[in-house]
Amino acid sequence: MVSSEMDELDSAILEVIQYDFPLCEKPYETIAGKLGISCDELWERIERLTKEGVIRRIGVSLDSHKFGYVSTLAAISIKPELVTQAAGVINRFPQVTHCYLRKDTFNVWFTVIAEDNRQIASILEQIRMSLSLDVAEVLNLPMKRLFKLDARFKSANLR
Repeated sequence: MVSSEMDELDSAILEVIQYDFPLCEKPYETIAGKLGISCDELWERIERLTKEGVIRRIGVSLDSHKFGYVSTLAAISIKPELVTQAAGVINRFPQVTHCYLRKDTFNVWFTVIAEDNRQIASILEQIRMSLSLDVAEVLNLPMKRLFKLDARFKSANLR
C-alpha cells in the first residue's frame, strides 16, 4: 500500500537514493548531510516508506552479461493449489532473481541468471523434476536482445 502522505523531504530522499546514491563508506550519513537531516530521521523515513510500499528494495543492479553470465525468462504451468510449493522450490536457487505470479496457463514466471546455458537448463530441469512437471509445462525463453529500461521514478511531489 503506497501512502499519499509523502512530503517534499520524502521526495528528496527518493530522488537521492535513486539518482545520486553515494559510493562511500557511510552513504546514509552522506545522504542525511546532503538533505540537512539527522541519520536517525533519514532511517525513520526510509523505514516508513519501505513499510508503506513506496520503497521495495535498495540495492545495486549489476549488468550480469558484462560479467559473462547468461539469463533467461522462465515460466511454469502449475495448479493454483501448488503455487506456494512451486515458489519455494524456485526460490531455493540463488540464480533466480525474480519470481512472480500471473493469471495465465503459465502462471509462475521467474528469471534465472547463471554462468552458462547448461547451468540454466540444469536448474530448470531440477525445478521440473521437483514439481513433477511435464517438459511442456516449463518454458525457457532465453534473452536474444537486451532491452534495459531506466526504472527510476519521480514523485509527483517534486518540483
